[in-house]
Amino acid sequence: MKTKEKLSEDLLELFAEANEEELIVLKQLLAGISQKKHGEKTTYLDGLYNIDIQLKDQECILEIPLSPLLNNPLNIVHGGVIATIIDTAMGTLSNSFLQEFEGAVTTQLNVHYLAQSKGDYLVCKAKCDHKGAKTMVLSAEVYREDGKKVAQASGSFFIVRKQEY
Repeated sequence: MKTKEKLSEDLLELFAEANEEELIVLKQLLAGISQKKHGEKTTYLDGLYNIDIQLKDQECILEIPLSPLLNNPLNIVHGGVIATIIDTAMGTLSNSFLQEFEGAVTTQLNVHYLAQSKGDYLVCKAKCDHKGAKTMVLSAEVYREDGKKVAQASGSFFIVRKQEY
């Protein structure tokens, strides 16, 4: 059986047996793939997490709606998801300062988790603390919708020529 046909069968079976939470997650997964395919999001991750990214005033502001897709077994947002949105905001901002032939890659990321994520969305704000010729240092804070700080972080980035990768 062809891969597409098998996948179609698997999706139909999953859809038929899915509970409400699984349907929400499945809808989010399919929407994310579609957004990436149609150029509405730059990466699959942006699409899957439904990340909204804005660059303004030397800052990256990232917003992510909370959904069951992001939860750990305790049914709260997984710490790795928070680290991912921090790294995404910092990486987006660091790359915005570079020339077309350059890119920034994370060399270190320190995250301090301060409070449980709850509500409808999280906002991450990243700023650049230092930009050198070869490295950058950025910081970020993550807030839930009631304004409570959920996490704070710092990260180091190495500046590379894009053709190296």
